[in-house]
Amino acid sequence: MTTKITMSASSEQMRGKDLHYLEVRSLKKVFSMRDGTKLPVVDVPNFNLSKGQQLAIFGKSGSGKSTFLNLLAGILKANSGSIKIDNTHLTELPESGRDLMRSKVMGYVFQSFHLLQGCTALENVLVAMAVSGNANEERAKELLSLVGMSEKENSLPAQLSIGQQQRVGIARALANSPKLILADEPTGSLDPENASRSIELLKSLCKANGCALIVVSHDPNIINCFEHAMKWEDLNKVGKEDK
Repeated sequence: MTTKITMSASSEQMRGKDLHYLEVRSLKKVFSMRDGTKLPVVDVPNFNLSKGQQLAIFGKSGSGKSTFLNLLAGILKANSGSIKIDNTHLTELPESGRDLMRSKVMGYVFQSFHLLQGCTALENVLVAMAVSGNANEERAKELLSLVGMSEKENSLPAQLSIGQQQRVGIARALANSPKLILADEPTGSLDPENASRSIELLKSLCKANGCALIVVSHDPNIINCFEHAMKWEDLNKVGKEDK
């Protein structure tokens, strides 16, 4: 299957007045190896995302896509460069500040779900809300209803199917009404039918809530669900200066 590419995140098509909800400039991440060598993983000169934009980034596994998302989320700290989200410089914040910002303006959908195994579906959403100090049971139940999980709100993750667990993960990502959702191979553990349903659900909920969305994947079937897609190897310049 041929993957469509309709835009570049730094193209003139995205230079409207709502541009720059997310701005990345000269972003680099290098990991120090045990033998003392340095391993460059991310080198992104320029990346922009507008409010409400939905973008898929595709590329081979192990190429740095997840690291890029973790930098955008503030989970990892960059070696150099800047990340600005809604005029706040994420890269200038201490770890506690990055954690707070992530809890207030971002949602994260993980491939392996990362649900709390000792908590019910409802409690998993409430815990996410509690991090930002806004636990609201009515809102949590509403989110579970939106993803079709009302009847399973009192079930533990082990009592849910893989697809149901991912739906809880989506509800949790929306818990604090984020303006940006990052999804790291969000359908990697799902069969093709559930993968398609989950990605369309995520897209529709983001659109309804005016939430920007970045999905990274190596699955052409998922990438082709998006109007806008770009190749990670075109965005990431690691090693290209030597070629």
